[in-house]
Order: sequence, then C-alpha cells, then structure tokens
Amino acid sequence: MSNQFLSDRINSLTTSQTLAMAAKARELKEQGVDVISLSLGEPDFNAPEFIKEAAIQAIKDNYSKYPPVDGYKELKEAISHKFKRDNNLNYAPSQIVVSTGAKQSLYNVAHVMINPGDEVVIPAPYWVSYAEIVKMAEGTPVEVPTSIESDFKITPEQLEAAITPKTKMIWFCSPCNPSGSVYSKEEFEAIAKVLEKYPNIFILSDEIYEHINFTGNHCSIGTIGNLIDRTITVNGIAKAFAMTGYRIGYIGAPEFIAKACTKMQGQVTSGANSIAQRATITAVEADPSVLKDMVSAFKNRRDLVVGLLREIPGVKINVPEGAFYVFPDMSSFFGKTLQGVKIDNADDLSMYLLEKAHVATVTGVAFGNPDCIRMSYATSEDQLKEAFRRIKEALA
Repeated sequence: MSNQFLSDRINSLTTSQTLAMAAKARELKEQGVDVISLSLGEPDFNAPEFIKEAAIQAIKDNYSKYPPVDGYKELKEAISHKFKRDNNLNYAPSQIVVSTGAKQSLYNVAHVMINPGDEVVIPAPYWVSYAEIVKMAEGTPVEVPTSIESDFKITPEQLEAAITPKTKMIWFCSPCNPSGSVYSKEEFEAIAKVLEKYPNIFILSDEIYEHINFTGNHCSIGTIGNLIDRTITVNGIAKAFAMTGYRIGYIGAPEFIAKACTKMQGQVTSGANSIAQRATITAVEADPSVLKDMVSAFKNRRDLVVGLLREIPGVKINVPEGAFYVFPDMSSFFGKTLQGVKIDNADDLSMYLLEKAHVATVTGVAFGNPDCIRMSYATSEDQLKEAFRRIKEALA
C-alpha cells in the first residue's frame, strides 16, 4: 500500500535506529548467524526477586482494574519520597504523573508544552527519540553539537548562542544516552547562570540512568537556584532495576504541567499497567544500595571496553562516567575501503560491523553525531571480549 495514504506526520517520522538495528540483528540470528548485539540499551540482568514478588502479590491482590490516570496514590507518594531522598528535589504527589515508560513521559511533556515553531535546544549527541518527539509536537529541535574532546558536554557559551526568542525548552540527559557523560554540579551551576537570564525557558531533565553513575555524585539540575519552578524531571525504573519490560516512567513537574500531562494521557493511554505500578512502589521505596553489585559490574565492563577500544588503531575514545554505553569517534575509517567495502560514514561502518564482524552497534547519525557509533556494554564480559576481538579484526 502506498505511503501517499498515510499522514505527513508519519511519513516524515524517522524509524528508531536502535530498534531497527536490533531487528536486523535478530533477522541474522534467525538465519543461524552468531550475532553479538551491542545495540540495545537494556540491562542484561533480571529484575530483583523482591520486585518480582511484589508483582506476583499485586496479581493475587486483584490489582486488575483501571488505575488512576496519573498513577496510584501510594506510588506517587513513594516517588515523591524518592525524589527527596535521592535527588533533594521537592515534588509533591500532585506534581507527579506515572506513564507507560519514560518515553511516554517525554512525549506527554512535549505535547503539552510545545506549540508549532517553538524551539527546543537539544545538546548532541542525544537519545534517538528526542528530536523526533519534538518534531511530532510541531516544535523545532535545535541541536548543539559537542565532541569527544569536551566529553560530549555543552558549555554555557554554546547554550547562550543557541537561545533565540523562539526557545521554549532545553532537554538534558545526565548520565547521557548515548555518550555516558555525566554533568557535575559545577557544570550545571554554570549552565543555570545562563538560564537565569531567560525565565520563560523550561528545562526537561531526563535522569533515567541516575543510578548507573560511576562518579558517586548524581546532580539533578532542578536542585540549582530556583530552577525547580520550571524543571520537569523525568525518570523511571527500566534501567536501574532492569525492568525495561514493565514500562513504567514518571515525571516530577510544576503542578500545571503535571495536570496537563494527566489530561493528555487521559485521552491517549489512560493509566499505566496496574501490576507494574504496584511492583514499582517496591522498587522506588528500596534503598539504592541494592543496586551496587549491578553498578559495579557495569563499571568493570566500562573499564574493559575502554581498554579494548584503545587497542584498536584509529579509534578515539573518552571515558564515560555513567549509563552503559561507549560512543567512540570512528571518523578515521571514513573514506577507507575495508575488505572491499567502501566506508563513507558511520551508517556504513555500523552496517559493515554487522555484516563482517557480526556485531550489532548503532550509527551515531541517529544520535546527532555522525562521527561516532554507539556500543552498549550491557552484556557479559565474555561476550564483550569476543565482540571487540571481532571488531578489531574487521577494522584491521
């Protein structure tokens, strides 16, 4: 059937490259090819037993009816407490909305905040869906490029230069997907000095990777100055608790934004899954120290992967301080021919590594940085050693 019958909105929408690469890797696996996937941002751990027990108990307790659109009262109270305990953020339960994954939280915020032509400043590299979500809300993403030399972080001067009279929001992600970069309190304070001059610009802070942080210090931008009054903090339980399939995300926001997101959600999905919400109460009430073994494993893998990448001539790599990705600069291979294949860009290189090394990665083009490719190290050390052995061989 021709695309001419589809809406302009869907025809102009880019397919998620992370999901597309995962699908290609699955296809090859089904053909019997031994593919190692470094493409998906999904922990290879299982959800903790105490959370599974809470989900089972919720089924036994007959939590099978429609939940409130914005989330169960007990869950919103638990999230409010979590924000205070872990982030020093004061969001009352009335300022919290629970959604079907942090992705829906982002979508809700974009659609209640952005009018056609409003600009949203997005430091690049950024998570693949940010720019597309902004476009779906008829906003204009304004990308601010960064490089490996600055650890993929923007400077206050870059932010200032990107702001125009049309700027409505800025979206941050720290720890960042895809770069693993973590903004320090001092860096956020310098950025806040710029934002103080523009009281009508709202800040979206995506903190889904907050606990997978090797610096020991997670800073929420909403804690700085009086930014809380215009900061929407997005979080969820997918990454830290290895609960990606539970599909629970949430926001803390000024109350008028929270109410608007509830109104929006009421027409789109209603409330998030009732069983998953009850299990999430247990997750957010848990002391973050229960995650220390998983975080320690990720840090060891980070060190392993950075070491292995440094052994490959032509690869430029920094040391990411959080999340579970590396984002090496591979531009030295562009313009070369490897095993008879011409590599012009990151798209070509990512496809080449899948076809020749049978390792799935994601092109940096999808994240707003065409020099890099993203590799997830959310898999076992043995798998990582074999993946990077293959990559080194394919790039030799």
